[in-house]
Amino acid sequence: MREVFQQELREVQDRLVEISALVATAIDNATRAFNESDVGLAESVIAEDSAIDDAAHSLDELAINILARQQPVARDLRIVVSALRISASLERMGDLAEHIAQLARYRFPDKVVPQSLRPTFQELGQLDVAIAQKLHQLLENEDVALAEEIRNDDDRIDELHLSVFDAVLGEAWKGAVVDTVDSTLASRYHERFADHAVSIAKTMKYLSTGDLVPSFP
Repeated sequence: MREVFQQELREVQDRLVEISALVATAIDNATRAFNESDVGLAESVIAEDSAIDDAAHSLDELAINILARQQPVARDLRIVVSALRISASLERMGDLAEHIAQLARYRFPDKVVPQSLRPTFQELGQLDVAIAQKLHQLLENEDVALAEEIRNDDDRIDELHLSVFDAVLGEAWKGAVVDTVDSTLASRYHERFADHAVSIAKTMKYLSTGDLVPSFP
């Protein structure tokens, strides 16, 4: 029974890695669709979000079944409970990638944001993609050093997010109402994507140490 239980735990962890790979692909395609006004790529992200949802729901069912049958304790219990939290965050990250792609589809053939903000969103997209790739590696290899890198990347995203708000609220802003709304929504989607990654990274550090680290936001 113990061997079966350990196999089930490994399956939980393997499924998290698989979902994180889907999320990394989704945000890569979504940000490229957003910045390049590629409606075909945007449509593919929107269509494939259901695969992330289905995988997350399937993992949740497995984890709940393990809790009911095996009644794990100590580290094993932390793994299963943490998997449920991580799964929820990964599903939400997939949704946020879909939201970014939807903006690209809605505004096609135009770009979503004005010329003045495009370099900012290029960097936001690059950082989100980098974070998603690091998160995939963190879940696969449990290298908690990557958690610090994710946090640092998130700090830069927060700076860029604030700069978008400063721009659209500034006296020099000449964008239309739709530009203001799209820019603030898109910035928020990028920022929240990274926040969920930080939450997962924090959970992985908890799994590694058994303690939540107060200095890690």
